[in-house]
Amino acid sequence: MSKQRVQSGSPYEAQFGYCRAVRAGDRIFVAGTAPIGPGGETVGVGDPEAQARRCLRVIGEALEGLGAGMEDVVRTRLYLTRREDWEAVARVHGEVFGSIRPVCTLVVVAGLLDEAWRVEIEAEAVVDQKIQ
Repeated sequence: MSKQRVQSGSPYEAQFGYCRAVRAGDRIFVAGTAPIGPGGETVGVGDPEAQARRCLRVIGEALEGLGAGMEDVVRTRLYLTRREDWEAVARVHGEVFGSIRPVCTLVVVAGLLDEAWRVEIEAEAVVDQKIQ
């Protein structure tokens, strides 16, 4: 099975030896995505809604780079560092996926790699077309 990979430019991709997303056949796996801006800075410090929007934007760009879109997402996993952020993050998730309705897991964790990150999101997608 052939595979395609896409990078997002996160400084952690080279350091950890991973890519943002991999397409294997009709499946796409998007790595845990933090609210990192184009220059490597944290986006939306202290604002879980802005951070969730940034995470989902990076995920959307990765999917597009592999011939898919948010409408192809079948699973999301959301990791929060503060329980009280769940409604703000759920609101953003609902704006993007309200009509798509992937399965979703939301977990409150003790912390993420950077203390400024209050949310990290993973996604999986299924597309009908095979890799060309």
